[in-house]
Amino acid sequence: MNIDHVATLRNARGSPYPDPLRAVQVALASGADIVTAHLREDRRHIRDSDIENFTRNKVPLNLEMAATDEMVAVALRTRPKACCIVPERRAELTTERGLDAARHHNRLAPMVRRLNDAGIRVSLFIDADDAQFAAARSLGASDVELHTGAYAEAVLTGDKTETAYRLGALSRGAREAARLGLEVHAGHGLTYDNVSPVATIPEIVELQIGHFLVGEAVFTGLDTAIRHMRGIMDEARGG
Repeated sequence: MNIDHVATLRNARGSPYPDPLRAVQVALASGADIVTAHLREDRRHIRDSDIENFTRNKVPLNLEMAATDEMVAVALRTRPKACCIVPERRAELTTERGLDAARHHNRLAPMVRRLNDAGIRVSLFIDADDAQFAAARSLGASDVELHTGAYAEAVLTGDKTETAYRLGALSRGAREAARLGLEVHAGHGLTYDNVSPVATIPEIVELQIGHFLVGEAVFTGLDTAIRHMRGIMDEARGG
């Protein structure tokens, strides 16, 4: 469960509510296995105090972060369970693409090494591309998270050819990443309507879903939204 947009609602009025920690507790009680929070450079939603509060309360936290010395320092200070390094542009509404780990290999290498040395599991948010998988392996990342945004957009537009192409790329990419010994995650733009085909890919062991669930929570409550999503995912996996 990505918790960012609970913080977006809180920050809209400058109030202390809704409390992201309370949302985290509901998410974990409702079937989420891990909580993701993206500490952006501009702190537009999640704040440093949120990260500190999560780790102080022993939340199983996946910290999404840009590849900067500032964010590495935050991770080393707060010691989340995992860090997912993502590309970040100040002007973007949400993460628009995968990290180019191959191009930025030499800049990423000391950051990944420092996180690994601290016992923090490292993931790279990348597109389903063999060069990126090879770079992730070379860098020493244990996990990759496949960017499912293009697939989600294809589903929204009703383009069945593009949807099949994007899903096939995710499936092939997951196989290649797993072959290299990487644990495979996926996320971005996943909803009740499009999650099943991604969940059926056997190599994918974790899905990151946030904005849609926070939106559904307005109508049904967060616990109901998460339980329903978890049920769809488990059914797709044959569970």
